[in-house]
Amino acid sequence: MLIDEIKQGNMPEHVAVIMDGNGRWAKQHNKPRLEGHAKGAVAARQIVEAAAEAGVKYLTLYAFSVENWNRPKDEVSGLMSLLLKSLAEQFDDLIKNNVRLLTIGDSSLLPQDVLLQVQHAIARSSSNTGLTVIIALSYGSRQEIVNAVKNILQSYKQNPFDIENFDEEKFSSYLYTKDIPDPELLIRTSGEIRISNFLLWQISYSELYFTDILWPDFTKEDFYKAIANYQHRERRFGKISEQVKS
Repeated sequence: MLIDEIKQGNMPEHVAVIMDGNGRWAKQHNKPRLEGHAKGAVAARQIVEAAAEAGVKYLTLYAFSVENWNRPKDEVSGLMSLLLKSLAEQFDDLIKNNVRLLTIGDSSLLPQDVLLQVQHAIARSSSNTGLTVIIALSYGSRQEIVNAVKNILQSYKQNPFDIENFDEEKFSSYLYTKDIPDPELLIRTSGEIRISNFLLWQISYSELYFTDILWPDFTKEDFYKAIANYQHRERRFGKISEQVKS
């Protein structure tokens, strides 16, 4: 099996995924869009299992963007209900499998019942030491960066610091992901080749993997293929090959 092969290679510590294609999957199968999202939730559960089995430490799933609030109200309401249902149905398995849950994004925009359920899941799983699953929920990277700048300015106003010593590491400490390593691999499904306002700061040196597979059809084996592809790449970080090899 491919998982046995990739376990012998360089495993990315953090994999981020843009789960795209639920709507198109539903259209292809002559089903309502929400049924595509429900099928996508099943795929997400499988990929969480795949990441844990492979030994990935962090898995970030782009579940709902800030821009998604502009979708039709019935679809947004259905997505929030689906999130509640998924958390309720999968929570015991997450705890049993030692999975820790986190979220990134503007939680103030979430409905109160969703926010409370998410906070409960985060608190209950906080002591788990296995895979950390980060759900990007009501998330937008530009918004994240703007909020970071506002907080930096507020910090400076309250307690001025040496601007010359303010570096990338310090800036990162003001982001939603301040305690999470940057992803080495970003996967996007559905054939779209764009980033869609996702982790713009954090993926500066990530390897990008695009596939035509629609998210509801994305399997564990497809996830392993993405990791295998990553393992055959040379990550130079601005250096030349000879420097990396030495």
